[in-house]
Amino acid sequence: MRDLAGGFGYLLAGQRWVLRHGRWLGFGLLPGLVSLVLYAGALVGLGYGADDLTAWATPFADGWTSPWQGLFRGFLTGLVFGLGLFVAVITFTAVTLLIGQPFYESLSEQVDRSEGGDVPESGLPLWRELWISARDSLRVLVRVLLYGIVLFALGFIPVIGQTVIPAIGFCVSGFFLAEELTAVALQRRGVELADRLALLRARRMLVLGFGVPLVLAFLVPLVAVFLMPGAVAGATLMVRDLTGEDEAAAADPKADSDTATSGDAQAPAGGFGPPPPAYS
Repeated sequence: MRDLAGGFGYLLAGQRWVLRHGRWLGFGLLPGLVSLVLYAGALVGLGYGADDLTAWATPFADGWTSPWQGLFRGFLTGLVFGLGLFVAVITFTAVTLLIGQPFYESLSEQVDRSEGGDVPESGLPLWRELWISARDSLRVLVRVLLYGIVLFALGFIPVIGQTVIPAIGFCVSGFFLAEELTAVALQRRGVELADRLALLRARRMLVLGFGVPLVLAFLVPLVAVFLMPGAVAGATLMVRDLTGEDEAAAADPKADSDTATSGDAQAPAGGFGPPPPAYS
C-alpha cells in the first residue's frame, strides 16, 4: 500500500511541477494537441467509413432479409469502431511521446536539473532516439495486444469476467502506460527495454500506483492532452527513485547548490533547444 500511495504521489508531484513551471506546461502541451487532431481526424473518418467497410467485408449478407442484415452489419460496424477506439486509446501515449520526443526529453532533463545531481544525456542524434522510441513502442504495443486478447477471452467467464478481469486489464494498461512514460527518462540513461521492464517489475506496486490512476484519467476525453506534461515530469521523478538517484543527490550538497544557482532559466543540456519563453 505504501508503494501504491508513493506512485500516486509521483503522479501528483509531476502535475505540481509543471504547474509551478508554467512555460514547460505550455511547451509540453504541443505534442498532445497535434496527436489529438490526428486521432480525431482518423476516428471521424472511421466513423463515416465503417458502414462501407462492413458492407465490403460481408458480401455474403447482401441477400439477407430485414432486419437480420441491418442487425448483423450494425453489430459489426459498432465492433469496428470500438476496435478503432481501443487502438486509439492504447496507442495515443506512444504516438504522442514519439511526436513529442524532443519536447518531452527537454522537459525530463529540466526536471532532473531542478532536482539536483547529474542530468543524464543519451548522446544520440535525434533520428536515432526517434528510431529507438518507435521500435520499443511497437514492442510494447505487441505485448499489450497479446494481453488484451487473453483478457478479452477471459471476459466471457461469468462473474469473474465482469469483475476481476476488468480490474486486471486496468493494471496491465497502467503498467505499460508507466513504461512508456518512464522510457523518456530511462532512454536518456541508456537503459534498454528489457532492463526497463525488469526495473519496473521490481517495484510493481509503485508503478501501478502511478499508471492505473493515469489510465482512468485518460478515459475522460481531452484529459490525456493536459496531463501528459505532468505525467512525463512525474515519471522522471519516479525514475530517480527507481534508480536511486534521489539518494545520491541528497548526499551531494554541491549538486543542490549548483541547481539553486542555475534555476529554471538554464537551457537544457540536450534535447530540443532552449526553454520556451515565459507565458504572460
